[in-house]
Amino acid sequence: MRTLELLSPAKDAEVAREAILHGADAVYMGATSHGARKSAYNSIDDIRRTADFAHQFRARVYATVNTIVYDHELRSVERLITDLYRAGVDAIIVQDMGILRLDIPPVAIHASTQCDNRTPEKARFLQDIGFSQIVLARELSLGEIKSVCDAVSVPVEVFVHGALCVSYSGRCHASFAACGRSANRGECAQLCRLPYTLTDADGRVIAKDRHLLSLKDFNASDRLDALVEAGASSFKIEGRLKDAAYVKNVTAYYRRKLDEIIDAAPDRYQRSSFGQSEISFEPDPAKSFNRSFTHYFLDTRKPAEIASLMTPKSLGEIIRNYDRLNNGDGISWFTPQGEYRGALVNGVQHGRIITSDGSRISPKTEIHRTSDIQFSQKLAKSTASRKIAIDISLDHNGISAKDERGVEVRLPLECTVSPAKTPQNHSNALLKFGNTIYSTRSFYSTLSENIFIPASELTALRRRLVNALNAANADSYRFERRRPEDTVSVYPSANLDYRDNVSNRLAEDFYRSHGVEKIEPALEIRKTLTSGPTVVMTTRHCILRELGMCKKEAHSKSNRFHDPLMMTHDRLSYSLSFDCSRCEMTITKHV
Repeated sequence: MRTLELLSPAKDAEVAREAILHGADAVYMGATSHGARKSAYNSIDDIRRTADFAHQFRARVYATVNTIVYDHELRSVERLITDLYRAGVDAIIVQDMGILRLDIPPVAIHASTQCDNRTPEKARFLQDIGFSQIVLARELSLGEIKSVCDAVSVPVEVFVHGALCVSYSGRCHASFAACGRSANRGECAQLCRLPYTLTDADGRVIAKDRHLLSLKDFNASDRLDALVEAGASSFKIEGRLKDAAYVKNVTAYYRRKLDEIIDAAPDRYQRSSFGQSEISFEPDPAKSFNRSFTHYFLDTRKPAEIASLMTPKSLGEIIRNYDRLNNGDGISWFTPQGEYRGALVNGVQHGRIITSDGSRISPKTEIHRTSDIQFSQKLAKSTASRKIAIDISLDHNGISAKDERGVEVRLPLECTVSPAKTPQNHSNALLKFGNTIYSTRSFYSTLSENIFIPASELTALRRRLVNALNAANADSYRFERRRPEDTVSVYPSANLDYRDNVSNRLAEDFYRSHGVEKIEPALEIRKTLTSGPTVVMTTRHCILRELGMCKKEAHSKSNRFHDPLMMTHDRLSYSLSFDCSRCEMTITKHV
């Protein structure tokens, strides 16, 4: 029996609560510092309250401490992780191996995607040194994911939805090289969303002002079954900067999809948390921010299916029937000149859209709804509840309850009992669980209807029952602890360069103890770039393939242009190189 986990993002405690109510089995959120989304931070008290709420459903809370760490920060990170442990987090997500050498509590640790987890060898090493869950790089195919899952016994986590990083996970240095803002420190400047002009060595323009590095959003909802079959156990929604409406919608959608898989094979799969979510809207990820969708590299890649070349902005859902539009909806379209435009809908007359700014939209223009006002209004309200099912039995000695978590309690009756003048249905007051997290699945009573108990005392009994269940659940909750480190395990590579992000002495000591011989410090340690070329990105996204110019394909237009190709935006300039045997593109900055 394999446990499947739906993992949702949370920029703050409110969003975390909504994610859990809408069906998340776990949430991941930033702490006070050292999260890879610097602006998505939370106080220890907020994390504690989130953990207390989540644990009612046996859902988990993972804290992101996934930046690189400098030497002078090691002790503060040590204190932070201790505080997070005391606050009740279930695991810490890290990329810096120096953390494994700190004096920290035995909290479980997960290997961030920024560890660059692409191979079975890397995954086995991470498992051997004590990681409880491994977050794979986004670029992997289903076959590659399966090879990793087959190689380890710990759960493997994969991304299934949200924005994509164009560079291999954890290996982007474009932002730091351009403006000193390190993505490894949570300060990515989003240079991949800029428009670039692509020229060849002779100065011929191949593409002008196109968003060559801006990828569509990942959506693997129709490939969840394949990911489960490949061996993945945790399914991650990207978006620690997203608002509550986005998280509500996407979480509810994937909850439904994952439940369908579990329900179809209950002998093979089970949920990792408890409680049924009741959703008051029809979830649809196309109605939330998206740059249109891609499977990325899960399946065989086709040209023009990965990048959003025209714009990095939201494209929402395609609207072919204008009657579906509502006044106040946000729409976007492209002009015949390829310019991205957006406006609000003021009405539809005679098959033409009336916009708030008077824009004239050419007939047959493809319209995208970027904001559905009616849908947004629904999501602005309370849209979900989550209930733990309980079985209750009542007799003359007391009341017993056992819930779906396996929590069981029994309380003495301790009520005023007298003969009833008329038959009394004791369940009327006893089973009104209202705003609690509980709902009655079954009720069995041997207590005679001829026995009268005041309704106020039955209500008090119900409250005592709820408190007893809550206390018993808290007492029985079990945290996963950090796995022991295999000190003789050898790292898969004997050499590390700056792209491996070694930024402190403890990380260096860690790698050397596991057989690494040569270690180049992280780029951030240098403070400034040395003269000459610096590789800032390596990616499976190939601009030539996206433009229909793949060098491996016969009759490709790529032979019309001379290498090296250059990509420029204002003062930014990068050279491109292509390893066609590996289907990889390298982006290099020259100083």
